Amino acid sequence: MLREQGVSFEEVDLNKGLSVAELDAIIGDRDYKAFLNNRNELYRERRMKESPPAREEALQLMSQHPNLIRRPLLIDESGAPSWPGRLG
Repeated sequence: MLREQGVSFEEVDLNKGLSVAELDAIIGDRDYKAFLNNRNELYRERRMKESPPAREEALQLMSQHPNLIRRPLLIDESGAPSWPGRLG
């Protein structure tokens, strides 16, 4: 989709994981819960919708379990994240 529109971008394989510091920088002051993948098994097992983890724990979990990160995640030139079809 982006390539077809001639948009220049760098693709990062989230399956390799991101550090807590990288996740913290991406999320910034935004609500970290928006970055949690509610279709992920760990998310459902831990009932994160009803009882979300604290921010620090969520960052640790997303770093250790990259599939817990909601995707595809787009980050524009200013560093602001968004998801296709939805404003981040």
